Parts: sequence; C-alpha cells; structure tokens
Amino acid sequence: MDLKVEEMQSILKKYGQEHLLNHYKTLDDTHKKELLKQIQVIDFELINSLYDHTKKKEKSGNDEITPIDYLDKYKLCDDYKYYENIGKKAIKEGKLAAVTMAGGQGTRLGHDGPKGTYDIGLDSHKSLFELLCDNLKEEGKKYGVTIPWFIMTSRENNKATLAFFEKNKYFGYQKDKNIFFFIQGELPMIDTEGKILIGEDGLIKQAADGHGGIYESLVKSGMVQKMKQMGTEWVFIGGVDNCLVKMVDPVLMGIAIDKKVTVACKSAVKADPHEKVGVFCKRNGKPNVIEYSEITDEMAEATDEEGELLYGESHLLCNLFSVDAVERMGANPLPYHIAYKKASYLDKEGKLVVPDAPNAYKFEAFLFDAFGKVDEMAILRVKREEEFAPVKNADSAGVDCPKTARELYKKFHHLD
Repeated sequence: MDLKVEEMQSILKKYGQEHLLNHYKTLDDTHKKELLKQIQVIDFELINSLYDHTKKKEKSGNDEITPIDYLDKYKLCDDYKYYENIGKKAIKEGKLAAVTMAGGQGTRLGHDGPKGTYDIGLDSHKSLFELLCDNLKEEGKKYGVTIPWFIMTSRENNKATLAFFEKNKYFGYQKDKNIFFFIQGELPMIDTEGKILIGEDGLIKQAADGHGGIYESLVKSGMVQKMKQMGTEWVFIGGVDNCLVKMVDPVLMGIAIDKKVTVACKSAVKADPHEKVGVFCKRNGKPNVIEYSEITDEMAEATDEEGELLYGESHLLCNLFSVDAVERMGANPLPYHIAYKKASYLDKEGKLVVPDAPNAYKFEAFLFDAFGKVDEMAILRVKREEEFAPVKNADSAGVDCPKTARELYKKFHHLD
C-alpha cells in the first residue's frame, strides 16, 4: 500500500474517521490524490470541537444588549459635504478597493451557474456581475482611478466564474492587475455521530464556511498583502446579489476616516418592528448584530423620544473595513454557527443516500461576529430603496426576488 495512504490511515484512526478511505480503491488517480490532499489539510481537532458543540444546548446568555448610535445619511446637513470631501480625497488617492462575495450558485433562482452570472431580467440582459462592475467603473471615472475589484468564489463555482469573466473580457478590467479572484474556505460536513460525510464523487463532503470566512480567506489567499502593495487602505465588502450596492461611497468613507474607526457599516431602518432581519446593537458594550430571534417583542417595539426604533438598524451586508482590520480579523477563525441540513452521501457500501430530512451539520462563520473585535464602529443609515435590492429568492416568493430587484433598479436608474 502507498506510504501516503498508510500515513493517512494512521491519522484517521486517531480521530475515528477511518471510513474516509472506504472507497479509495474505487477512485481514479486524480480523485485519489484529491482525497488524500483533503484529509491532509483537515483540522480534526476543530472538527471534534465543532461536533462536541452540536451536543450542547445554546446558552440563553446574560449578555447586555443595548442600542447603538448611528448617523442618518440624509440628516447630516452641513456635515454631509464635510464627510464627502474627506472620502473623495481618499478615493482619488487610490486608497479604496472593493470585495464581492460571490461563492453562491443560482439554484434557488432556477439558474444553472454562479449567482453572479444571473440575468435579473433588465432590457440590457446584464448579469449581476456586470451591474456591479458598471457601478465600479462609473465611480472610478468620477475620481480618475480604477477601483481594484476582488471577487470571492467557491470551490464549486470558481471555474465557471473565471470562464464567465474571460468570455466577457473581464468587463474592461484587467486580470491580475485590477481584478482578482480567490476561493472561499470550506469545512467538512458531519453526521449526527460526528463522522465526516463522503460525497457522491467519493471525496469529502464540504460546505462553504459562511460569509464570516471572508477575512481568513482574504489573508490566506494573499489578497490582503496584494491590497497593501497597491496602497489600498480601505476595503468595501458586499454580496453579489444586491444589484443596488454602492461599493464606492465617499460619505461612508469620510465618516470612518474622520471618526478614526476601522469599521463602518450601512443600515436601513426595519420595514416594521418585527421584520426578520439582524439589527445593529451593542452586546456587552461592543458593536454587534443581533438576530431577530434574540430580540424580545418589547425590545423590537421600543422607541426613542423621536419615535425611532431603538433596535431598528438592519444589517445590509454593506461594510467598509480598514485593510489592517481585515488582516487582524483574518488571523484567527471566527466562532462557527451550526446549521442542520439535508446532505446526500455515500454509505459504507458505496450507495448514495439521499435523505428527505436534515441529517448533517454544516458550520458557518458570520461576518458580523468580527464586529465585537473593535471598540467602536460607525453606522450610516441609508435609504433601502436606493441601496438594497437583493436577489435571493425565486419570483414566486414575492420578496427579495428578481422582480422586486428589477423594479427597484429601474426606478433608481430612471429606466421606466
């Protein structure tokens, strides 16, 4: 037997995961190499720790949750120009880059391919990627610069994403000069006994580690180092599925610089007190985002003296970070959250099992969990109809779907 295989068997035995080599002999040479490579890089201690965590009840916790201050972009009055001018200067000096998280597939939209390649139904038939790129190029022209664009793909869609950009000549960008691609991290999925699942291809079944993996991925891929070499000091991080995202906002940038914070985020007031969104708050005195499920009805409905909701600033996944902050946040993984999902797998006999109910755990980090690593951050309230048109569901859902996004996009750009 191959010395490498024996070595892997020894490691697997130590952690009770010997089954991962059950179907090794049936694989072709390429898949054999890939499987051994996967086993070699798995942090089995982490997997054991995550499995132990699945058996513990979530602590209700005695965290002190308090409201957080914010600025309303359209109530800044004279300060608007002040902040805008600070931001404009920094952008002109080439200090801003944009990161788009684009690791998802368009499956829920009935689209076969990366979500960023999806056409939301505009007359132009532009994809989400092209709509975002148009905005970046338009803003770059205003300031006489090219905004570097970093795109996070996944193992699943990386090849198709690169082929799409190559086919479209990178929409005017230049690969490895001002547009860069890197791959999101993954973690193995495990069953309820703590055993790592084997996928239909005979390889380890893995799932993306959530948008909170962005920091670690940026560091490990060398993208943070590249940003520093380019003179980038600030990076906007947003999702690919928001076709109205404003990645270049001098007001947000000016506020961050003026207030000497390393994180500045955009919010939109909740549509109603009980909207199911995460909202900004302070947890034990530190900036945080609290899930709607953690807020009591009393907290959700509480208002200040002006009638504004105390917990009304919803997180839009539109965040500006200093590059140094991203580097610090990426030095160590964030805590992982558990999701119980349906996952097909190969059993001991090599038969494919397709469950009709959740049977496996996947582990995800949330981007906003890193907010607690800073003492202060700035929050800028913007108008939802101007900056938030997500494409998450099929039209049949009626919300956050191609139809609603298309309507918002056309209205904002006066295309009706």
